[in-house]
Amino acid sequence: MPSIRHFALSAFCLAAGLPAWAADAPAPAAKAEPRAALLERSTEQAQDLARTLPAEQQQQLEASGDNFLALWRPANAPDGEGVVIIVPGAGESANWPDVVGPMRDRLPDVKWASLSLTLPDLLSDAIQPRGADTQPAPAKAGSSSTPPDANAPVEAATAAGSENSASTGGDSTNDQLQTDAERIFARIDAGIAFAQQQKARSIVLLGHGTGAYWAARYLSERQATRAQKLVMVEARTPGSAPQGLDALAPVLKIPVADFFYPNSPALVSAAKARLQASKRQKSGAYTQVEMTAMPGNRDAQEQMFRRVRGWLSPSQDQ
Repeated sequence: MPSIRHFALSAFCLAAGLPAWAADAPAPAAKAEPRAALLERSTEQAQDLARTLPAEQQQQLEASGDNFLALWRPANAPDGEGVVIIVPGAGESANWPDVVGPMRDRLPDVKWASLSLTLPDLLSDAIQPRGADTQPAPAKAGSSSTPPDANAPVEAATAAGSENSASTGGDSTNDQLQTDAERIFARIDAGIAFAQQQKARSIVLLGHGTGAYWAARYLSERQATRAQKLVMVEARTPGSAPQGLDALAPVLKIPVADFFYPNSPALVSAAKARLQASKRQKSGAYTQVEMTAMPGNRDAQEQMFRRVRGWLSPSQDQ
């Protein structure tokens, strides 16, 4: 029988060897901390605006269960003409310094209230080739500098995008586009509901860049009587869209103003297609205006504002 001394010695050796054995064993894996979900770029832009703009200009609207920021400026007149709901383009905030911000700031001085919407990030952007991604970094709220056009010419990419979708999962592309449309339409619905609460005499949609496409598509697929007019400024069709603006805007039964700059052959060709499509309609409610000043400078902003104001309220130019 082993002696007590033998048991004591064995226990001592085991205890002495335990630290070395424990050091050789792999440490238990640390429990991964859940990562916070990344905010959409549009949400970050809206948060920046909420920190820098007066509270009285901010309206939290609800669309499909989500709250989003809209920027509200009532008309500076007791007898306002109505409300212009501004639909920004891809990558643009509700106070984007090119067209969007100047329009929302200046329209109230010519008897038009303005409501500029924050649009969600587009799911369909993720399926576009990286070479087509030319969006600049979001501008800081209140910046006086005018950034490059956030809506790079994409009309010419529409056909290529359609061909690519056929070979890389067209059904997925269509699903993404439909989801984008539903989210954007819900926000336009919320904007129109807000304008109706303000007892607006007239409601106008003004879309800039790809915002013009979504505004035109909204009016094409929903009851156009929800808005009485559509203004398109530097209109662009998203590269993944199934059809161009020439199939949407000219066939609307409400007055449409299409202001464009002849910056490139692709833009000129797209504008020509829209004009030709309008000539095949009997309504005659479509008007196209080619601008002369180059976009991105103060003179161009002033010229664009005067042309839009003159179309919205012809009597004010008299």
